Amino acid sequence: METQHHFQIIVANETHLSFAQIICDEMESSAKARGTGIAKRSPDYIKQKMREGKAVIAFNQDGIWAGFCYIETWSHGEYVANSGLIVSPVFRKGGLAKAIKKKIFELSRKLYPEAKIFGLTTGLAVMKINSELGYEPVTYSELTQDDAFWAGCKSCVNYEILMSKERKNCMCTAMLYDPKDHYEPEETKQFFEEKKGILERLLRIKQWKFLQPFLKKDKEDNSAKMVQASKRRSLLHYFFNL
Repeated sequence: METQHHFQIIVANETHLSFAQIICDEMESSAKARGTGIAKRSPDYIKQKMREGKAVIAFNQDGIWAGFCYIETWSHGEYVANSGLIVSPVFRKGGLAKAIKKKIFELSRKLYPEAKIFGLTTGLAVMKINSELGYEPVTYSELTQDDAFWAGCKSCVNYEILMSKERKNCMCTAMLYDPKDHYEPEETKQFFEEKKGILERLLRIKQWKFLQPFLKKDKEDNSAKMVQASKRRSLLHYFFNL
């Protein structure tokens, strides 16, 4: 585990194309470990972001790849998302994710100064980082309604929940930074610190509430299958004494 915080975080370019495959592999394995899904991206897509100067990449002091994040735009540039944040397992728990998030946020503000920057997350750790940058929790209606963005949720295990809520809510918490109307980072950070206990409980309640109908459905489906299996067995028993 990396204990030193000597990382170089720079805007990715063509010299970093060879890292695209390892980045995609790490994104996929991380999603599987968390039991969630992400919008799957190909190495070619990651390379495109690097060529466009819409990604940041991190290395440790020995030049070993450590992390990555990229920018996506929606609704004709009105909305920006900082996507695909990934840190190599050996460099986690050392503040690198926060540093990458800050760097990609600054790049987004530079490239798209008028855009609203948003994100969806299921974790308090990312919510904390976002709060320190000035993001605020919002309803899904305040996010981009671009179908292409929401199509990216299809690979998530919670996609059925999202669609059952008509894209108005899901397990994720929506957060937004609006350059034209926002609190200062000190205020959003303070709000998070004061309310994190409540937010954690709300996340658990939300997960329980949203999962209940699907757990009930699975239980009913399994019960129906058992009844059906029982009927088939009874029928076989009647005819063949099995």
